[in-house]
Amino acid sequence: MGVTWYEEPVSSDDLEGLRFIGAHMPASMEVAAGEYGYSTKYFLDVIEAEAVDVLQADVTRCAGITGLIQAMSLCKAFSIPFSAHTAPTVHTNVCCSTLADVRHIEYFHDHERIEHMLFEGASTPVKGELFPNETQPGLGIAFKHADAKQYAISLG
Repeated sequence: MGVTWYEEPVSSDDLEGLRFIGAHMPASMEVAAGEYGYSTKYFLDVIEAEAVDVLQADVTRCAGITGLIQAMSLCKAFSIPFSAHTAPTVHTNVCCSTLADVRHIEYFHDHERIEHMLFEGASTPVKGELFPNETQPGLGIAFKHADAKQYAISLG
């Protein structure tokens, strides 16, 4: 069937299972996992266990941009490709600023929709590619306070 990507065929915490599956897959198929990782130690454990062909991380789960850069640095140090999980606007900026072998940024419609609803300057693909917004500082986005008001909840 030409399948080349097998994402989290078992729990991302099952490093032995990931390694086993990867060892029994066709050479053309990559096993990827890690999007639920939240610490540098977890990412190092995955790499040292040789559990994946491509390490994934999600900036919204792994201690933000700092944690993402740490995961990407491990990939660079161990020559393992990296895949960013969702949050395309934030991942685009960080992935463009690193020397890691970034395989791709997952682009889910629900995340993209929320980014455009709540942030001015959110990334939009151009012929399948994402580019950082270089017209604004930082991540190139601004929170749309007025648009977000309708989603406010009272905690008191």
